[in-house]
Amino acid sequence: MRFKIREFLLSGIICVLMSGYGNLLFGAEDVKLPNFAGSFYPDDPQELSKMIDGFLEKANPPAVEGKIFALIVPHAGYGFSGPTAAYGFKLIKGKPYKTVIVLAPSHRYAFMGASVYPKGAFRTPLGDLQIDAGFTQKLLTKDKDSDIVFDPAAFKEEHSLEVELPFLQKVLSNGWKLVPIVLGDCTLKSCEHLAETLKSAIGNRTDVLVVASTDMYHGYDYDECEATDAKTLDVMKKMDAEGLYYGVRDNSLQLCGGFGVVTTLMLSKKLGHNILKVLNHTNSCVATGKMQKGIWTVGYGASAIDNNTKEAVVQGKKEEAMLDKQERKKLLELARNSIETYLKTNKKLEVSETDPLLLKDMGAFVTLREHDNLRGCIGNLTGSQPLYLTIRDMAVEAATGDSRFPQVNPSELKDIEIEISVLSPMQKVNSADDVEIGKHGVMVRRGYRSGVFLPQVAAETGWSKEEFLSQLCSQKAGLPADAWKDKSTDIYVFTAEVFSEGNY
Repeated sequence: MRFKIREFLLSGIICVLMSGYGNLLFGAEDVKLPNFAGSFYPDDPQELSKMIDGFLEKANPPAVEGKIFALIVPHAGYGFSGPTAAYGFKLIKGKPYKTVIVLAPSHRYAFMGASVYPKGAFRTPLGDLQIDAGFTQKLLTKDKDSDIVFDPAAFKEEHSLEVELPFLQKVLSNGWKLVPIVLGDCTLKSCEHLAETLKSAIGNRTDVLVVASTDMYHGYDYDECEATDAKTLDVMKKMDAEGLYYGVRDNSLQLCGGFGVVTTLMLSKKLGHNILKVLNHTNSCVATGKMQKGIWTVGYGASAIDNNTKEAVVQGKKEEAMLDKQERKKLLELARNSIETYLKTNKKLEVSETDPLLLKDMGAFVTLREHDNLRGCIGNLTGSQPLYLTIRDMAVEAATGDSRFPQVNPSELKDIEIEISVLSPMQKVNSADDVEIGKHGVMVRRGYRSGVFLPQVAAETGWSKEEFLSQLCSQKAGLPADAWKDKSTDIYVFTAEVFSEGNY
């Protein structure tokens, strides 16, 4: 009997191990301790923090239009590549990302495909980073043939992922979660599969950042390093994922984290982010001051991927924008000047406008955020006056008239980021079936009660359509949560062109 029980338990364990999720149960530590603190970077928190601050202060990256979706940064010891990495991380300082996906290569452990750490936390000298287990579960399936798995050995002695984490902890506000992925050897099909899986997991979210960790040329010739890296960066700037993959394969291009970069390019293009900008490039010879042949040389580059074409995000899709960059900039400056003037004088800013588009009667909302937290949001849905006057008035109302918050103090303004949502006309729909989450803002109305959510609310919360509509009815309109299902409740939809001081 004892043998049969043992045999039964053993067979059960084997079944679990053979399932796709079995590997989540074995080898995943509650807290993954750092491997290279004290070698690649300082293990003393104060020294580490001061070092990164110094890198960030000296970094002077070029301006990047649009919201950054991905960074490509190096992963050597901080004394070598830290100043270059800072060029990328400085551009995302204070940005409201909620999930950060880090794609890093395996240097010491050979395997095929991608290994996703499923749960728990990663520890650095600066504290613990929680893993986004909800996100990682979307990547790890029960398909036993999947090349996306959890193999703990991939993380055991790997530095390329770990060294990016303290930078992220320094530049991003608390509350974001990590998706750690280490890549082994990958076919082009494997990169495509991982990109498509990540795309599906991201959905319509706009608060996800991808970080691809890679160094560049490895060899003994400084001049060859410069030439090879220039070719590699040129292919990257063209967003040519396939060309990059085969170039890395035949060593005409060099990236030790090439498969992660290929996946990042594929994923970025799938989501409409099609502009790669090189922020900085150097190498270990420059870092040490020994620029000559015969010395081991490693290239370091930092790049950012965004979408700076004249497009507006409307329900996760890209549509031709109403406003160009200068018009957006003008409205954001008008909003800030209007708030400053009113707080100082208690009077509205006197302003005129000649731009025909800004003279159109259009609805708009102005949203204020302080350290990534909502600080006020007021809008006009109907477009009862010229757009520039709507922005002036709604900016003041958001700062002084949102009943959920005290009036903004002038000393707070330096810490407040302004976001503007320019609205299309309202359109009544027959039912909730006509509502497209992420694209449509929605207003519900029954009798004297009404409530409205902007399109970006769905992306910020991750709500499903049912959750979005139920919260709209209960939170905003004071109606029963299921009132949207009732034919006596009118449903209106609209789209919004959204831009902010950090992304116009």
